[in-house]
Amino acid sequence: MLGYEVMASCPDIFCFVTTRHGGYSKGNYASFNCTPYVGDDDECVRRNQEKLLSLLPQQPHTLVIPYQTHGTESLVIDSTYLNADDNERHARLQGIDSLITSEPGCCLCISTADCIPILLHDSKNGVVAAVHAGWRGTVNRILARTLQRMNLLYGTTGKDVKACIGPGISLPAFEVGEEVYEAFRENGFPTDYIAEWKPDTHKHHIDLWAANRMQLTDFGIPDEQIESAGICTYTRYEEFFSARRLGIRSGRILSGIMKLSTP
Repeated sequence: MLGYEVMASCPDIFCFVTTRHGGYSKGNYASFNCTPYVGDDDECVRRNQEKLLSLLPQQPHTLVIPYQTHGTESLVIDSTYLNADDNERHARLQGIDSLITSEPGCCLCISTADCIPILLHDSKNGVVAAVHAGWRGTVNRILARTLQRMNLLYGTTGKDVKACIGPGISLPAFEVGEEVYEAFRENGFPTDYIAEWKPDTHKHHIDLWAANRMQLTDFGIPDEQIESAGICTYTRYEEFFSARRLGIRSGRILSGIMKLSTP
C-alpha cells in the first residue's frame, strides 16, 4: 500500500492505493487483487480483502467497491445505503463510477488497471470521494460532475479540497484511435495540452493525468493541494495491474479513502 503526502496533514482521514504484491490470487490476478467483479477466485478475493482491512488504521463499518461501467454516475453513501440489506447495497453499487460520503467509517474504493483513480477530501465540510476516470469517464468529466455534486450537497468549494491522482496509464503509453482523440476535441478539451501526435506510433496519445488535473483546477483547487502519483501502470505492470498488459480478466489496484471515526 502507498499513501499520499498531500493528505498526511489530515488526521481525520486515511487514504491508500494498493500494489500487486502481498496477496493470495494467482495468474493475471497475482497477487493482491481485492476487486470481486473481474473473474478472480472468490476465496482469494475474500482473503485479500481481509488482509487489506487488517492494514487499515481503523476497522471500517463497510468496504464499498462499486461495479464500474466507465459512466458518470455517482453514489452518495449515506444512512439510506448503510441501513439497506446486502442485496439492496449490491444493487445500488451497479453502474457506479464515483462514490461520495460524509459518513465516518466507510472506506470508499475505486478499482483500476490503467484508468485513473482520484481521491478527494473536503476538509471544511468533512466529505470524501473516490472517482474512477478512464478515458470515457474523463472525456465526460466525471471528476467535475463529482465535485459539482459535492458542492450541491455539502457546499464544497475548491479551496477546501485536497486531491490525489493515482497510478494510471501515462501519455507515452496511452495511444488512442482517432475517434478517442476526436471525442476529447469535440468535448472542449485543449488537445494541444492533453494530446500529442507520436510519429513512431502514427497515433495520438492522450494525457489522462493532465485532463483530470484540469478539472480539478477548473473547480478552483489550488495546484499545491493536488498530488499526482506519477506512476504509469502500463510501464510498471509488475508492480501495478495493467489491463493493456494483462487483459481485462486480470487484477485491479484499489484506491481507497475513509473518514476515521472519532473515539
